Amino acid sequence: MTEYVHTAAAQRLIVALDYPNVEQARHLIDTLQGIPCYIKVGMQLFYAAGPEFVRELKEKGYSVFLDLKMHDIPNTVKGGAHSITRLGVDMFNVHAAGGREMMKAAVAGMEQALSEDKALTRPLLIAVTQLTSTSQQTMNEDIGIPGSVEDTVVRYARLAYECGLDGVVSSPLEGPAIKAACGSSFVTVTPGVRPAGAEVADQTRIMTPGRAIAAGNDYLVVGRPITAAIDPRKAAEQIIEEMNQYVND
Repeated sequence: MTEYVHTAAAQRLIVALDYPNVEQARHLIDTLQGIPCYIKVGMQLFYAAGPEFVRELKEKGYSVFLDLKMHDIPNTVKGGAHSITRLGVDMFNVHAAGGREMMKAAVAGMEQALSEDKALTRPLLIAVTQLTSTSQQTMNEDIGIPGSVEDTVVRYARLAYECGLDGVVSSPLEGPAIKAACGSSFVTVTPGVRPAGAEVADQTRIMTPGRAIAAGNDYLVVGRPITAAIDPRKAAEQIIEEMNQYVND
């Protein structure tokens, strides 16, 4: 099989399957077949389709980011991380707001699963810092966290790094500050990516794909600009083309 023309860039694109049912999701993944991107399965689809759909994606050759944003007592998160790792995903997440002990428990659950089954590959474990829909006003007034969004995001990133996580979810705007605080190998996964002219919708801290990669971010999460496009494959390939200008193979 011929290698995809922009493989390195495509592997850094995460397409968000924000669908209510598996039929719509299958239609999109069939449309994207041959593009070596990540597929993100979030709460809506996972609760509708379950673990079997994740296994189906893996059988089709996709890397899978299971986006369940675990945030619970440490023992519960440890068990969740254990189960998710056994499922064979390539990336999953917790909320950094759950604190140090919860994040350490997630690492422990993942490592336990890996020790029990040597055939498993270690997934990337990342922490959500602040959602890209969160403005400074929302963070200050509704959530009750003072200061700037960037300061809070970097503080959570440092905590995740200290707990042994691989990276964080943040807006593309905070990527450079996170890399400065935690090192270049600490992964940044960035929703809030919108091609020029695309609808912003409920995102507030956004950046175009090219600018997000140029800023040093590692993975770009894109949902509606691809899934709601008239031609989703063409939309994905246009984003990959733009990313490719800033990706070193």
